[in-house]
Amino acid sequence: MSFELPELDRKATQAKVEEHLERYRLFKYLTFEEREASITASADIRYHGPTNQTGDQTGSIAIYNADEYEQRKRFCERTEKAVKRLPPMERFLIEARYMSDDSEYLTDYNVYCFKFQPPISHVTYGKIRWKAFYRLALNLNIAVTKQPE
Repeated sequence: MSFELPELDRKATQAKVEEHLERYRLFKYLTFEEREASITASADIRYHGPTNQTGDQTGSIAIYNADEYEQRKRFCERTEKAVKRLPPMERFLIEARYMSDDSEYLTDYNVYCFKFQPPISHVTYGKIRWKAFYRLALNLNIAVTKQPE
């Protein structure tokens, strides 16, 4: 019995993983703005609509606030758990480059020259990053496989 790892489309997979990690940063470092019910009357003209429909504005807002917060929390926990499963070098690279609050302003050059001690080459950095992306993509189920021609 043999098991083969899938061959991934590098560019598409890298884009998906970077998009996922950017979404993680947004959820982690930006505050969740809860919706509030409108309690004042509006001056808009309201045309007659179906009268057999009822709506619970307060209930739907409360459900949204609870569900959206919980969904964001689960997303962040799932991402952090996947990163913690990576080998130490890959985990350090992902955390330093993509998961820190100032990662929007870091470049790959800053990470492989100044964050790694001793500094590593850009070729080694690229290899470590691709291995980390490969593992994260498979773990988070966002991998893009190559299509047979």
